[in-house]
Amino acid sequence: MPINHDLLPNLKTGAYRVMSPETTQYNCIAWAAGISDEWWDPATGYPWPAGLSRDASVETLVKLYERRGFVVCDIPELEPGYEKIAIYGASGEWEHAARQMASGKWTSKMGPDEDIEHDSPNDLAGGAFGLVILIMKRPIATPV
Repeated sequence: MPINHDLLPNLKTGAYRVMSPETTQYNCIAWAAGISDEWWDPATGYPWPAGLSRDASVETLVKLYERRGFVVCDIPELEPGYEKIAIYGASGEWEHAARQMASGKWTSKMGPDEDIEHDSPNDLAGGAFGLVILIMKRPIATPV
């Protein structure tokens, strides 16, 4: 499905690239953590970590990512040895999450639609996803 640029005004046509076909196998919250076989959602009936509140608060989402090894950081720029995620939202609730790739570009799963590659976390800010609320990072696992 084509991306609705009215809902994402900072995502300019041609400034992003579609990277996968549509799928409901996973969503942006799982995709940001590197998971592509589960749809993580606090709504009843979806996978969600035990012991976490089933709500859409940023606080809960931060706890979810902390369990995956992420910590809050200050900058979205590429740091060697780390992978980063951006959490988007408004009024204390999350709406979206994106992951930085090794190239420094970002990737987002667009709901049940495609994954896209975009230049900056701000490409998706200011519309349906709200603003970038915070950035988190974790060390990139090195193969043994």
